[in-house]
Amino acid sequence: MSAQHSSTGSRLGRRNDPERREKIMDACLEVIAHSGVTGTSHRKVAAQAGVPLGAMTYYFDGMHDLLHSAFSRFATSISNGFERQMAEAADRESACQAVFERILQASSGQGDELILSHELYTLATRDASFRSITTWWMGRGQLALGAHFDPQTARLLDAMIEGLTIHRALDSEARDPEEVRSAIARITNL
Repeated sequence: MSAQHSSTGSRLGRRNDPERREKIMDACLEVIAHSGVTGTSHRKVAAQAGVPLGAMTYYFDGMHDLLHSAFSRFATSISNGFERQMAEAADRESACQAVFERILQASSGQGDELILSHELYTLATRDASFRSITTWWMGRGQLALGAHFDPQTARLLDAMIEGLTIHRALDSEARDPEEVRSAIARITNL
């Protein structure tokens, strides 16, 4: 949080809804999923969040700060879920199954994860400050995979998760899930 913010959560020190900042970030992600980063504005986010437009400046120092905070929240949420999946895996075989399930879930088109991921990747290719989010996100994924695989295999699996998710989601024809299982087996030598 910016040094300009007081302990009550606003620049002016007024009492406010303690969850408003999170509500605004969630609304920002919803607007991005619908309109893309380029179609996202303070006005649209405020309307989606149900907050006055002026309230945006109490919580964020401009659109860059809002986007960075929202995408950081998104990456943290996805990372936390993947870490839980990998932590539940008892051995390499169940870890491979968790990777398989992750790829199928992420490429299913259910929810906004795929769109938000691509919006973040595109933004990160243009702005290094967003690249810090994707680098952190990839590092957490590789760390979670590292509980079951050596570092090189973890890095390859992480890249494969992203790549196969994109290919499966954007392919014009349905793909056989066994292709995913086969790719995992080839990388992990299982």
